[in-house]
Amino acid sequence: MSCSISTHVLDTGAGRPAVGVKVELSGDNLTVAVVTDRDGRAQLADGLKPGLYRLAFQPPSPFFRRVELELELVEGHYHVPLLVSPYGCVSYRGS
Repeated sequence: MSCSISTHVLDTGAGRPAVGVKVELSGDNLTVAVVTDRDGRAQLADGLKPGLYRLAFQPPSPFFRRVELELELVEGHYHVPLLVSPYGCVSYRGS
């Protein structure tokens, strides 16, 4: 059993992908830090063991300085986007 995780950050206030956003994935004996590419996307990790992980974003928002999610990965691929604006943020499990 293994898992993988990717993300996509969209700046809904500006109406475009959020480029250069720092994203951190952490779990037992694991810390991965990446930045989103020109499409606002980032592949965080492949071959993860199932378990609890923390996914933290530092989005381009004057209010939301850090958005952190705790996830339980079981098996398969997980895509966890973040939509952020100066006034709100939302995340969901994508495909």
